[in-house]
Amino acid sequence: MPATESVFPESLAFFATALIGAFLAAFWLSMVLWTVKDVRARTDERLAQILAALIVALLTLPGLLLYLLLRPAQTLEEAYQSSLEEEALLASLANRQTCPGCGRQTESDWRVCPTCTTLLRKPCEKCSRPLELTWAACPFCGTATATEELPRTPAE
Repeated sequence: MPATESVFPESLAFFATALIGAFLAAFWLSMVLWTVKDVRARTDERLAQILAALIVALLTLPGLLLYLLLRPAQTLEEAYQSSLEEEALLASLANRQTCPGCGRQTESDWRVCPTCTTLLRKPCEKCSRPLELTWAACPFCGTATATEELPRTPAE
C-alpha cells in the first residue's frame, strides 16, 4: 500500500502543473490574439500590427501594458465617425450667412443687418420674398430682378 501512496501525489502534482501550464498558455495566446484584433481595429499599418503582436508575444504582461500605453487612442471606426461629425459641423458653419459689412451672423430671411444696417437682400417686386443681391430672377415667382446698381455696404 505505501507504494501506491507515493505514486498518487506525483501524478497529482504532474496533473496540477499541466493544468496550470495549459491555463497560462491559453492566457498568453488570448492576450496575443486580443492584441492582434485590437491593433487591426486601430491602424492599417502592417508594421505596427506586427510589432504590437510581437511585443505582447515576447514580453507577455509587460508587453501588453506597453501596447496599451502606446496604442492609438481611437479605433479606425471612431476616427471615421469623428471626421464625419467634423465635416458635418464645418458644412453647417459654412451654410450660416454672415453680414458683409460687420461679419455677424444673419438669418436667411433678413433684408437688412440689424447691427450695421447693411442691405443683405432685396424684396422681389412681385412676391416680396427676400432675394440675394446677386440673383437675376426670383426663384419663387420667376420675376426678373431690376438691373439697377446694387446698394453699397457701409464698409465700402
